[in-house]
Amino acid sequence: MNGIFAPAIVDVWKQSPSIFINVVFATIFIGQTIPNLKMIWRKVAPQAAFGQILGWGQYVVGLILAMTVLVPVFNLPVISGCLIEVAFEGGHGTAAGMAKTFEKLGFPAGADLSLALATVGLISGVVAGTVIINWGYRTGKLQIIKASAHSETTEKTSTAEPQEIQIARRNLFRDLLIDPLSFNFGFVGLAIAFGWLILEALRTLEAVTWGASGLKLMPYVPLFPMALIGGAIVQIIVERTGRRYLISRALIENIGGVALDVTIITALATISLAVIGNNLVPFLLLSCAGIVWNICAFLFLAPRIFPTFWLERGIGDMGQSMGVTATGILLMRMADPDNHSGAFEGFAYKQLFFEPILGGGLFTAAAPPLIVEFGAFPILLLSFVIMIFWLIFGLINCKRIQLAAKSA
Repeated sequence: MNGIFAPAIVDVWKQSPSIFINVVFATIFIGQTIPNLKMIWRKVAPQAAFGQILGWGQYVVGLILAMTVLVPVFNLPVISGCLIEVAFEGGHGTAAGMAKTFEKLGFPAGADLSLALATVGLISGVVAGTVIINWGYRTGKLQIIKASAHSETTEKTSTAEPQEIQIARRNLFRDLLIDPLSFNFGFVGLAIAFGWLILEALRTLEAVTWGASGLKLMPYVPLFPMALIGGAIVQIIVERTGRRYLISRALIENIGGVALDVTIITALATISLAVIGNNLVPFLLLSCAGIVWNICAFLFLAPRIFPTFWLERGIGDMGQSMGVTATGILLMRMADPDNHSGAFEGFAYKQLFFEPILGGGLFTAAAPPLIVEFGAFPILLLSFVIMIFWLIFGLINCKRIQLAAKSA
């Protein structure tokens, strides 16, 4: 029995996630204003620290679990310790994009397990976040202040694009000989092309340097982290040349949204339930470990990392670390619908310091081959040191901001 769909259709679906995930990541920065990093660092430092703690902590928890239980008891490869970060922090898109990497490294079950874990993380993130927000309302931990209709209108007006850009874009789209959606899709394709060039350059550099001695990592790195960097390059070029009106962020988001839908649907449709059944206990252990780490880190560390509005600002990072960025945004809207805390800006700008590294970034892609090459303990030690660095920085930065506020 082959099921409802023919094997040829299923084969196409299996290839789709690794293709469409490049489109998703390419659209993250296109059409977004990329600010001066020095100007925004002071505002987003607590957000960046907390996000890094959650992400690197998932490697610490996952690798400890793999080294102590999953490998010796269940005979899984040690790269199974990466599954929590790939699935929870990266979400379905990253899990689907990493499928070929797991397959190349001799762990084909990793793709199905990470996709199933991503589903668990997404559901548990929404449920846990809703419970925590309700608890915050009842206990007064949620410091939300309702804004007036006038303030809401002012905020929407202030965050809108300048009128001259809107007029220039309307004139451009009116005179275009192609559909505006296709025109904007061209910028997405350009971003992916830039990402491909970067990836090929890194592979060439590796081949003529450290790769010549046998250490090869870049063949296992997928294209989508580079597509994200390519999108940032496209946006910088457009801004520097004064052509921001060429790109419609709304259309770019539509393109990324459709690509993400295709990625998730085709990935979920090709999950092997037999693989999950054969690894049910490790799957449950990874799920519980990821959920417990994210919730406990939020409850115990967020109040000590964020000097103000710790629940409103931290809930977005917790949601993202258990599902996707959209989960974090959903929980922030539930906790602070009028954005009185400034959580939306901090959460958005934090991605500049976060996405290129974790949650589908460079280290997410490089971690499995690094573990295969150097072993689990060095990567565990590296993750632990980085997590502790961000923890110490976050605690000190929070105290500094609180002292500055008192002396002002």
